[in-house]
Amino acid sequence: MHVALQLIASLGATLGAYGLYKALSFLYGNATSPLRHLPGPPSKGFIWGNLKEIIDAENSVLHEKWIEEYGRTITYKGLFGMNRLYTTDLKAINHVLMNSYIYQKPGPARYSLEQILGKGVLVVEGDAHKKQIVQMLKRYLSQRRVMNPAFGAAQIRELTDIFIEKSIELRDAWELEAQKEGDGSQLPTIDVLSWLSRMTLDVIGLAGFNYKFNALSEGEGQNELNRAFSKVFETSAAVSLIPLLRGFVPALRWLPADRDAETKQARSTMDRIGRELLDNSKEALRKSGLKVEKGSLKSKDLLTLLLRANMATDIPEHQRMSEADVVAQVPTFLAAGHETTSTATTWALFALSIDPRVQSKLRDELLTVSSDNVSMDELNALPYLDAVVRETLRIHAPVPSTLRVAVKDDVLPLTTPVTDRNGKVYDSIPIRKGQTLFIPVLPINRDKKIWGEDSHDFNPERWLSTPEAAAGIPGYRFSLVEMKALLFTLIRAFEFELAVPIEDVGKKSSIVQRPYLRSNPKAGNQMPLKVKLYQRA
Repeated sequence: MHVALQLIASLGATLGAYGLYKALSFLYGNATSPLRHLPGPPSKGFIWGNLKEIIDAENSVLHEKWIEEYGRTITYKGLFGMNRLYTTDLKAINHVLMNSYIYQKPGPARYSLEQILGKGVLVVEGDAHKKQIVQMLKRYLSQRRVMNPAFGAAQIRELTDIFIEKSIELRDAWELEAQKEGDGSQLPTIDVLSWLSRMTLDVIGLAGFNYKFNALSEGEGQNELNRAFSKVFETSAAVSLIPLLRGFVPALRWLPADRDAETKQARSTMDRIGRELLDNSKEALRKSGLKVEKGSLKSKDLLTLLLRANMATDIPEHQRMSEADVVAQVPTFLAAGHETTSTATTWALFALSIDPRVQSKLRDELLTVSSDNVSMDELNALPYLDAVVRETLRIHAPVPSTLRVAVKDDVLPLTTPVTDRNGKVYDSIPIRKGQTLFIPVLPINRDKKIWGEDSHDFNPERWLSTPEAAAGIPGYRFSLVEMKALLFTLIRAFEFELAVPIEDVGKKSSIVQRPYLRSNPKAGNQMPLKVKLYQRA
């Protein structure tokens, strides 16, 4: 017993000493950081730094205010006085994003994503099993290479029929709601976010897994997978310290938080359904008895395409994904294939609801098409529809920001030199290993120096002479065409008005930027719009 107590005491002392060493190293590194003299706002306190005021403000509003006041490259304080670099300098941001082997998702961000999505392609940095950095990068790139056929133009062209079919089903459901609720004296109100979330879940079920979730037909709250996604992506106006602490300090991940049980249940649902979908696809492939060649992929659904591509005889063994890797992609497909599109389309309808001119101009273009059933090529041939979608993604970016951490020392180049508090001018910033950087998607999208004085205005006309962009991102084309199919179908059928004062609509993000009502934040995420059947003259 005495020996056991000595061992426990020794272990405790060792862990305590190690913890003290890490804490002192952190404080020393922060106090001597090259960033400490850069301009920026004063800290509000050691524990929260500037983080709580950022969380309390609407997405990016405070950051944009700081850029106006202190310049394009600043530093502010995170938890426990941690220096966080923030810049809208495009040369610096391009350097960070083009050197993904140096700048990776921080541990806390990966931990938060993993709690929701597991170890899918959005979470893993290099090899999921933490081999050496070169092997990690090769592994990550091989995942992206194998997945690309599932998101090619030819496959999305075939999937457009599914997008249109489900858009029409949603239109018909809204027509019934309009007839049921409208008594002639006032327009019916529909929570478009809820409906769009169910519609896009049905789409990714068919397009991604050849599976009918029937979320639209089952009704709100009836589909267990839709309930799971609604819970894990739900944003809150309140802020809690414990989830943040667990992200930053792995030793504290045993601490309980308010939504742990709900998140665990939701993840369990996603994992169970994901495994069922994978097993169904594998069984279908076995029964087909077809020779698997990467160049002859015929199935429409993304999971089967991924399995076929991964099993193809002309792919080297070292580039194949393990079954565990494939399973890990299922929640990512489900989330990325439905949550981002439903949220982006919600913001598109919001923008059109508060700008009748743009809504009418878009409808006029859409009504030049004679049929409800259109192809991807026909959707892409509508320039104003394309402009509306791109302007929505600019000013209402579903993912308003992201973080990166340097895994080794580096030098960050700048287009615009920065002058620190001591008057020293930098045309580049020394970056230490472990330094966190904030990548401001939304502020860049609304930067007056890039977009002009109307950068905060919804103005689709700015895109009518702008070249194609971002087409190389896996899943981007899928989401873009699905969003176009939805707007094509809904704007032809309905007129939309905002059902609440515009000042009542707030934005908060967990992973994606979702709306809520400031007058009723406890009701969760919603976007109530008044819907009227469009009567052609």
